Amino acid sequence: MTTNNSVEPTGLNTSETNQTCDFFVYQNVAVIIFPIFYAVVFLISVCGNSLVLYVSCQKKQKFNSTSLYLVNLAVSDALFTLALPGRIIYYIRQFDWPFGDLLCRLATMLFFANTYTGIAFMTCISIDRYLAMVQPHRLQYLRSVKVVRGVCFIVWLLVSLETIPLLFKTMLHEHKGRRTCMEYFTFEGSRATPYLLLLACIFSFCLPLLVILSCYTHINLKLSRTAKQNPLTGRLGRSRRANNMILIILVTFVLCFSPYHLNIMQFMIKKLLGKPTCDELRAFKYSLQGTVSMMNLNCCLDPVIYFFAIKMYKQRVMSLFKAYQSTSVLPSKSTKDSSSNTSTSTPKRQHVDRSFSRPLHPPWHAVN
Repeated sequence: MTTNNSVEPTGLNTSETNQTCDFFVYQNVAVIIFPIFYAVVFLISVCGNSLVLYVSCQKKQKFNSTSLYLVNLAVSDALFTLALPGRIIYYIRQFDWPFGDLLCRLATMLFFANTYTGIAFMTCISIDRYLAMVQPHRLQYLRSVKVVRGVCFIVWLLVSLETIPLLFKTMLHEHKGRRTCMEYFTFEGSRATPYLLLLACIFSFCLPLLVILSCYTHINLKLSRTAKQNPLTGRLGRSRRANNMILIILVTFVLCFSPYHLNIMQFMIKKLLGKPTCDELRAFKYSLQGTVSMMNLNCCLDPVIYFFAIKMYKQRVMSLFKAYQSTSVLPSKSTKDSSSNTSTSTPKRQHVDRSFSRPLHPPWHAVN
């Protein structure tokens, strides 16, 4: 999916006119909307993924297959989040990149790495839940920590091999006095480019989507059969959590990744059927800005998957929130008590203090 960066974002000769089409048109509304959008994404992603990594790295945490995939997903999102401040400044400066070519290349690489590690780990989580719920007695060695670590390593290796070449291709270009970064879509480099992009979309988007949808369907069917056979079975709650988790993954996948890839695919098919007009190129460029933004949204939605996937993580987050509420309420309450009960004896005050010293959260341990 990296071949779309091999084309210079200058102009394009259309079939209707022999003049160069300058399809890179700035939108005033984008200069306002995009900085706000990416600032919100940055804040949510920093808070959400930092909390995931903080809770996951507690000393008592024991990783299982699902939590390992989710931690790798959080690491991918955290790395991509590092590039967002530069993107915010880029839009504030009206599509003018002030940080040089190397950082532009690095931001581009992080963008595509986050996209396809996210897709890969979401697919792995779905398969893992399918094996746990639908095939509990078969292929369980695939869920061992050793195998899962190997799978995560392979995912990072393959994505790195796909995205590292972006560091050797300039992403910075001069356009009407501005230095644009990652504005690369004209697709006029090679006749094979449309075929390569369609093939990349099929393998990196369509097939993972089918896998996730299939896992969700099989778990849902298993859940229905189990409920009919024995509504009070102990596995029903666990299966329902797995079903809900894959549903969240499916919704996130469709919401974030579908618009971009479907947009690329439809334009490549249109390009194979005939040369696009200048108006079609401009419409495609506008749509890319929106679909790329939707794809970036995944880095602040992934912590939601973690929240609903790991029961004890959810409890830990809720306990931290309750602890924060208690510490913020305690000073005002103690001041009120001291002003209204100045004659209260010391043992009673100690009793009140002991009530706030009780543990606010259950012991942390891993749950499949």
